[in-house]
Amino acid sequence: MKEKLLQLHKNSYCPYSNFQVSAAVVMKDGKEFYGVNVENSNGTSICAERNAIASAVCAGYKRGDFLELNVMVSSGKIGTPCFACRQVIIEFFGLKDTIRCFATTGEYKEYTVKELCPYPFGSGDLV
Repeated sequence: MKEKLLQLHKNSYCPYSNFQVSAAVVMKDGKEFYGVNVENSNGTSICAERNAIASAVCAGYKRGDFLELNVMVSSGKIGTPCFACRQVIIEFFGLKDTIRCFATTGEYKEYTVKELCPYPFGSGDLV
């Protein structure tokens, strides 16, 4: 997965921050979907994680079909998804599903969704 994420970094559009992010979601049937961050001048950028998740949804996948998320940032450190992405992760992944956060060196830390999102806000909170 490290090599795929490194290759995806080349597609990142980040002229303002120069902070490349790539992501890959793996579905329970083995299919993979990819995303990169896409910035724009007014700050309403698209994160790589949400880009990859949205690609899977566009292909017809639903909540419960997602298995794992892999993310890589270009800072040389291991980064984790932002809070907007964490909210989308909660929407589509189970609390025990895996999130792997990579550095460009190949080092990574593995988390469950519950570890990254210990107090999730979900549909049950809307009542």
